[in-house]
Amino acid sequence: MRPILTLGLYLATAGFVSAAPLKINGSTTVNLPVAEAAEILRAENKLDIQVDTQGGSGGGISMLGDGLVQMGMSSKPVSEDDRKKYPQCDFHETRIGEDAVALIVSKDVWESGVHELNKAQIKDLYGGKVTNWRDLGGVKSQRIVFFNKEPGRGTWEVFVHWLYGSPKLAPQVNFPEVGGNEETRNKVGSTRGAISQLSASWADGKTVFALAVSGDDGQPVEPTPNHIATHKYPMSRPLFVLTNGAPVGDAKTTVDFLLSPRGQKLVEKHGYLPLKALAK
Repeated sequence: MRPILTLGLYLATAGFVSAAPLKINGSTTVNLPVAEAAEILRAENKLDIQVDTQGGSGGGISMLGDGLVQMGMSSKPVSEDDRKKYPQCDFHETRIGEDAVALIVSKDVWESGVHELNKAQIKDLYGGKVTNWRDLGGVKSQRIVFFNKEPGRGTWEVFVHWLYGSPKLAPQVNFPEVGGNEETRNKVGSTRGAISQLSASWADGKTVFALAVSGDDGQPVEPTPNHIATHKYPMSRPLFVLTNGAPVGDAKTTVDFLLSPRGQKLVEKHGYLPLKALAK
């Protein structure tokens, strides 16, 4: 009697072994070049890749740590707290480019004359001591509407690390929260008196505008490519893809592509600095 083959056994004996998909999750900032790279690798290498941005950088780190994905995307370094929380995961960071966190404002705030802030002003603003744009150089009285990035997002952590020295030292605030870059830009762009933290490359100069940050010498520093590359702008940040240990298999294929000239062009295409542009 001929044995009955299950579908999986039949496919295996016929040479059609189905590999598990490569699952990638994390930062909406890093997602842009990674998602486009995934499209290319699906078409050219027939890879099965699934890319998501659930939870941003923090989500990518936690899902990789829990073994739910094979790659994470992060716009902040993996912290020692993350490594202690997931001791079973050997977080391996591969830097693919550089970006910066900017404070972006709505068009009406920009047109009222607010183009730069210093660290003390930003602390007063975030801490709730200043609630009107006139107190920050605006030409008219207008209530400040701060959309705060969700804690755990790479953008938020870079911002509060610069402002307070550590995310643990950031005060509890009651601002409305926003998630990904597109949501943040849309909220600020459509709300009068608005401000938020955002990837500098998403500041389009039409609906939202990136503020310069004044240093100790009083000179404003804008988040331009040169200032980001040289780290003159204070909230520059690396962009990473993460694996558990050195990348292997389809993850290695993806990482190698992102580091290749074609992959680096995708990084540059989406407004980030490729590795060759960074100061040594």
